[in-house]
Amino acid sequence: MRAVQKSKHLSRNLVSLNAAAHARRSSSAVASSIKPLTSVLIANRGEIALRVGRTASEYGIRTTTLYTDPDARSQHALSSPYAVNLGEPSAYLDGDRIIQIAKDYGCQGIHPGYGFLSENPAFARKCTEAGLTFIGPPWQAIEAMGSKSESKDIMTAAGVPCIPGYHGSNQDPGHLKTEAEKIGYPVLLKAVKGGGGKGMRIVNKQEEFFDQLTSAKSEARNSFGDEVMLVEKYITTPRHIEVQVFADKHGNCVALGERDCSIQRRHQKILEESPAPHLKDEIRQDIWEKARAAALAVKYEGAGTVEFIFDNDTGEFFFMEMNTRLQVEHPVTEMVTGEDLVRWQLIVAEGGSLPLTQQEIEQRISERGAAIEARIYAENPDMNFIPDSGLLLHLKTPKPTPNVRIDAGFVAGDEVSSHYDPMIAKLIVQGPTREAAIQKLHAALEEYEVAGPITNIEFLKKICVSRDFVAGSVETGYIQKHHDELFTPELPAPEIYAQAALGLALQTTSSSASDPFSGPPVTALGFGNGYQQHEYHLVEIPADGKAPSTSTPVQIHQTALSKVDITVGDTAYEDITSAFTPSSNTLTTFFPHTRLSTTFIRDADRLTLFTQGKQHRLQLALPKWAEKALGVKDVTNSILAPMPCKVLRVEVEEGQGVKKDQPLMVIESMKMETVIRSPVDGFIRRVVHGKGDIVKAGTALVEFMEEGRD
Repeated sequence: MRAVQKSKHLSRNLVSLNAAAHARRSSSAVASSIKPLTSVLIANRGEIALRVGRTASEYGIRTTTLYTDPDARSQHALSSPYAVNLGEPSAYLDGDRIIQIAKDYGCQGIHPGYGFLSENPAFARKCTEAGLTFIGPPWQAIEAMGSKSESKDIMTAAGVPCIPGYHGSNQDPGHLKTEAEKIGYPVLLKAVKGGGGKGMRIVNKQEEFFDQLTSAKSEARNSFGDEVMLVEKYITTPRHIEVQVFADKHGNCVALGERDCSIQRRHQKILEESPAPHLKDEIRQDIWEKARAAALAVKYEGAGTVEFIFDNDTGEFFFMEMNTRLQVEHPVTEMVTGEDLVRWQLIVAEGGSLPLTQQEIEQRISERGAAIEARIYAENPDMNFIPDSGLLLHLKTPKPTPNVRIDAGFVAGDEVSSHYDPMIAKLIVQGPTREAAIQKLHAALEEYEVAGPITNIEFLKKICVSRDFVAGSVETGYIQKHHDELFTPELPAPEIYAQAALGLALQTTSSSASDPFSGPPVTALGFGNGYQQHEYHLVEIPADGKAPSTSTPVQIHQTALSKVDITVGDTAYEDITSAFTPSSNTLTTFFPHTRLSTTFIRDADRLTLFTQGKQHRLQLALPKWAEKALGVKDVTNSILAPMPCKVLRVEVEEGQGVKKDQPLMVIESMKMETVIRSPVDGFIRRVVHGKGDIVKAGTALVEFMEEGRD
């Protein structure tokens, strides 16, 4: 068997590698080549800058941070006494200016984080030419592996298996389609300079080839300034398995285990775990060896990730690409090895040897169980994961422990900007087994509370209890395949509406004191000696923005000084007691059958409740008679912007007839393109916003008339 033979070959390699590594570690030549770093500029933002800065500071390295106007009050901008404002949002990509700032502030090196400039070979080369230490691989390695076509040629020569495809220079659309037909559908279109799932489209049949090519090229141009595409065979039941590699300047190269990143949306990861479930040991050893071979083939130095596509049907794996940087998901590897990989980056940049040998790493991995990372995003899973933005009105996280880690760039009161990636935090857990790690992740997610932008937390909880995921039967199409299970809405229980109404009443009572500082720390029912009644009309905010929203009336009737009766629709509760603590926004209610403790957050007429590990989003609505009396405008015949965005293209014109699901407009937010489609057959009454317009969420983009209506 090929894998077994390769495993034996790897064992022989490891013996010689370990011996050489120990010899080099004690070598005086190595010691004399070490040039300690005392000051570093971090050329990134958010959680990335905070995470790198934390390790650098622990080892006495002074850090300088950068920020732009939208990030002026961000946590990373406040994390260092040395902080420089770059100005406009795109300035994080201004490599020349960043190098000059590093020189002006006396920085010896630049750490590019794991985004923006981290995989830019021109930037890495300019750093070196300016006499700065680029804390990453040599620019030649970045350049070689940054091109998906060139990297596949290098991998083929190094004996690393590559997926069948066309990687040539002829970019004529007709030629690319011909190559796709030779490969056989389905195929994957992928930007040569791409990454992060951008500039990537799946083509299932030849009729849709040109439309998908146009879309992929447009996204590639906007994201990378390059629209050169490659065409690859699309494996129908693939897994995304990647190997963390590390190399130093002395010829040592190790693999720090693998990560399974198959749970994805929009070709981007949301869950990563190590070790990969149900991977045979001989395949595991083989894929590690191939990853090391890939790194050695380009004389790699520092942290890198070699990504493979694994065919669940055949057990084969193929080289996909190499990310020449530290990955977002590197904490998973840190959890299963017990090592700080940013510290390793600094050691390598200073000229030191790798801290561990391959044998020592494997021993660590065998002892430390499993780890899983969940990415907490401001996005709406029910609307095809479109990104969201806005003020974080409330943010409560699980308590960090040695086995529960949170890497975050936001605190309550910060704003998730529409200019950048919508990731709020990463939640990483470790357990003795995969099953224990999943259980711990689910429990930690139930403690997470975010009010303001919509997040994917509720969706992540559903994945954690999805039967096939728990069993380890994962693939990159998991979300689509399990769509009904993962997107079935759960209607709020009547008690949730009762809690919302009680929260409204008690919050109003607690804030009515003329001197807010002299008010009681806890406000309890009732409302006074003159027994009162309140009525609220509440609507569950549909997650998909489409589901019909029916108003639920809730009546509160005070029956004694500290008791009320509550009626929710047709459900009645008697002799209720409740108390609200403003300092923690906590509402505790004793129903006849249960006690509920709820975090209650109000933002104008929108209510967010967290109770028993679940989030509920409601809206305070006007009764129908009040809507009519006040002349509330009907916007049912308008297509609204689902998020703050920029209009890239308008596909229709006024008076044009359209069919259901026909593209109307293409918008961009957080570097993601979204196609706005017609919800029904009809015709365009008015195009409200045109190409280049910046639009707020909830603003009308297009007004239309449904077919068959006046």
